[in-house]
Amino acid sequence: MALTLSGCAGLSASPKTALGFEVPASWSGMPDLPRNTDASLLEWWGRFNDPLLTGVIEQALRNNTNVIAAQAALQQARALRNVAAAALLPVLGSGASVQQSRTDKDSSNHFQIGLDASWELDFFGARRSAVAALDATAQASAASLGGVQISLAAEVALNYLTLRSAQERLAIARVNLDNQSETLQITRWRLQAGLVTDLESEQAFAAHEQTAALIPALQTTVLQMIHSLSLLTGQPPDALLAALTPATAVPQMAAALTPAFPAQTLLQRSDVRAAYYQVQAAAARLQQADAARLPGFNLGGSLGLAALTLGTLTDGASVVASLLASVSWPVFDGGAGQAQSEAQRAALQKAHASYKSSVLTALGEVEDALAALRGDQQRQARLENAFASADIAATLASQRYSSGLVDFQVVLETQRSRLGTQDSLATLRATVSADHVRLFKALGGGWDPGIGQPPALPPAPLTTPAS
Repeated sequence: MALTLSGCAGLSASPKTALGFEVPASWSGMPDLPRNTDASLLEWWGRFNDPLLTGVIEQALRNNTNVIAAQAALQQARALRNVAAAALLPVLGSGASVQQSRTDKDSSNHFQIGLDASWELDFFGARRSAVAALDATAQASAASLGGVQISLAAEVALNYLTLRSAQERLAIARVNLDNQSETLQITRWRLQAGLVTDLESEQAFAAHEQTAALIPALQTTVLQMIHSLSLLTGQPPDALLAALTPATAVPQMAAALTPAFPAQTLLQRSDVRAAYYQVQAAAARLQQADAARLPGFNLGGSLGLAALTLGTLTDGASVVASLLASVSWPVFDGGAGQAQSEAQRAALQKAHASYKSSVLTALGEVEDALAALRGDQQRQARLENAFASADIAATLASQRYSSGLVDFQVVLETQRSRLGTQDSLATLRATVSADHVRLFKALGGGWDPGIGQPPALPPAPLTTPAS
């Protein structure tokens, strides 16, 4: 994964990128891309300029139970790595013993204190490889924690957008219901005057009730989203009710994000990083398995004092010392060692395939998010034009109906058109904001992968070495 690209230089038509294999040529350099250390990608929610959204996300990242569990898993992985690293050093122990012997004629005591030391020489690197494997596993665990943070921030943002969209749609429905109530009243007056029939009156009442039926559903959505956001922040369902009940506008992206990205941006993604470190761990385990088939060397010894009485341990005691060096080499194990190496070799191949799959999945998710964002932005521009015309048409129709210049069908159709277009536009505004959230999630925004980039990937072995 060596970074051969400098700065934001464009990729060639068929680049061998930092990801380890070729990616589509459309992934070219972009001067304005937020870099891995840029807060606009690490804390992308700030680009919405909504302090309440920022506060809810930050609270969730601190208190969510999944984040706490992932943090504990990372601590465990690092502790296990330290356990393995300690095995590289000599082991020093101390001990004391008392022995009493009795015969028919006599009894004797024997007192001894001393230090014991042992050291398994890591001559062929088996233990160092074990440490490297656990170190890579800890790095993968850190990336997994990042994945939890990325998913959590995106989920909170999407729920928040759904909440604000439901509140906006609820306000739209209430305004339209008021307008339809006025139309219904006018229709009933005209019915009493004999200017319209029961058909127009029933149609006006049906349209009024259809709009009224939207309100309970939207109110339910508002409460459900508040409950969901409270739970995501690690609190009871009603904890954020007071803070989130007042309706505000659906947050919009402060500035447009240029839809082009260099391929190394995918190294920001936690799943790509985790898959990379799993390759490193598998390569280290293969080295460990190969080294385990070679000789092992051990040094051991003890140094102590021995005496017949407790008092003479410090004066006149005998010095007892020993030194032991040993070598062990598996001569015949039924092929277990070779089979273990072959298993680790296959595990390395599997890790390479998983890594490539992660990168391809990342490419697909980013491209899908970009396509959705472009399409929804185009739809929004058209719907804004449509709503402007539908609003004018509904207002004119209502005024002319009050004056008896148009029949009720014109009013009914224009009011339906205005309500439908306005509701769709409110939903689409939230969808465009959600598209930005999904794009930031696809790019791996929301966590800090650390400084620097990983070194080159170890090669995937394709053959099994001869025994």
